[in-house]
Amino acid sequence: MHKPKYRNRTDTAMILEIQSFADPALDVYARLTENQLLNRADPENGLFIAESPNVILRALDAGYEPVSLLMERRHIEGQAREVVQRCGDIPLYTASLPVLTELTGFPLTRGVLCAMRRRKLPAGEALCRGAGRVAVLENIMNPTNLGAIFRSAAALGMDAVLLTPACCDPLYRRSVRVSMGTVFQVPWAYLGSGIADWPEAGMRLLRSWGFRTAAMALRDDSVSIDDPRLLAEERLAVILGTEGDGLADQTIADADYTVRIPMSHGVDSLNVAAASAVAFWQLGRR
Repeated sequence: MHKPKYRNRTDTAMILEIQSFADPALDVYARLTENQLLNRADPENGLFIAESPNVILRALDAGYEPVSLLMERRHIEGQAREVVQRCGDIPLYTASLPVLTELTGFPLTRGVLCAMRRRKLPAGEALCRGAGRVAVLENIMNPTNLGAIFRSAAALGMDAVLLTPACCDPLYRRSVRVSMGTVFQVPWAYLGSGIADWPEAGMRLLRSWGFRTAAMALRDDSVSIDDPRLLAEERLAVILGTEGDGLADQTIADADYTVRIPMSHGVDSLNVAAASAVAFWQLGRR
């Protein structure tokens, strides 16, 4: 097996030319699954991949530790220059775009990837202390939807995002990319550690933290999203369910409000990511 060839050294990074796709140093980018990166057996050594300079910079701003970089040669002194400078003395693997595309199996967004260390998540109670509006995501398993919801939460007034244990990981590569790095800007945590912790135990926790709960669901007794009682709530948790199935019946039954978005032209519902943007814009105002 060939080792990456030493090319040169900038002020901040050791640049290594990729000579072999089989090099173990590239496993994190090319061969490890998302679950292997998460490393549930040893979470303190878990990793994730940030993609594109802007996303990587947001992760660095949030205090995440970079482990290595992978990028096209032309970006080292180009659009990734600030990333390279800020990442310090870590390995920087490089090759032409065709080689990188073959290595990763897809064209790189902006040609730059960064492997970063995960951090210990905060406790939900500490995260919500002082929060007026939080988003609660029930069993959202599609990384694209999850990333889009985070982007809306960051832009439209949510103080934090809480996830039920069955949600997909916000640091999956696609979630991070779709969110444009806002997963590093909006505080988030899980509501419990196992499926049994939701909805009964999780809903009790939200109430104990001082939140009234608004379940987004299409029911006969739903109130409109512009109901003035919702805006009048000092602390409100907006609960969104998975695509297709929506929220669990028990979640809806336990909520203080069941809320619908008025529709026209015979449309009965929106994609959960689109619905989140409408809900956060309306209910995030206070």
